[in-house]
Amino acid sequence: SMGLKIIFHWFGLLAESFTRAFTDCQSRMCQTDAAQTSAAEALSRDSNPVVFFDITVDDERAGRVVMELFAHILPRTAENFRALCTGEMGFGYRQSIFHRIIPDFMCQGGDITSQDGTGGKSIYGGKFEDESFEVRHTGPGLLSMANRGRDTNNSQFFITLKKAEHLDFKHVAFGFVKDGMDVVRRIGELGTKDGKPTETITISDCGQVL
Repeated sequence: SMGLKIIFHWFGLLAESFTRAFTDCQSRMCQTDAAQTSAAEALSRDSNPVVFFDITVDDERAGRVVMELFAHILPRTAENFRALCTGEMGFGYRQSIFHRIIPDFMCQGGDITSQDGTGGKSIYGGKFEDESFEVRHTGPGLLSMANRGRDTNNSQFFITLKKAEHLDFKHVAFGFVKDGMDVVRRIGELGTKDGKPTETITISDCGQVL
């Protein structure tokens, strides 16, 4: 029985070290995530507009995503998104869908004219210029403009699920998710390799908080 005790003790130690390694690894991942997100948070200003999306997944409420727009760096891009959230120009994001979701990469929406990625329009007319590439895609929760090449921004946007530096200098990042990143992650899990979501993800309501 002494031998058995030693074996059990050894198993206990082994299990403990596995658990420790796993938790270490997890907290490191979280720290990396947090460090990457804080690069965006460092740009935060109290004077910036804050907007929200209420999201439904197949008509079930999934929660609220709250975003700060970097109007102090990208006033035109931020204003376009803000006004599309309030719908004050008579059109906007309300009742539009996330039409393209790639797990572990990004969630794309905002095609307010065609709902499939072929359309979209801005408050400035059809499309508008790339305002600045100052904000980088440093981690999850970055809000950025989808486009079809240089100076083709309209209403289509995406939210990153992880760092995406290959999008720097190609896509105009202009805000970040302040609250509700858990909702964004949940949406991200409903994507597929080719981008077609497995369920209908709708912005049931949206507007400005601050």
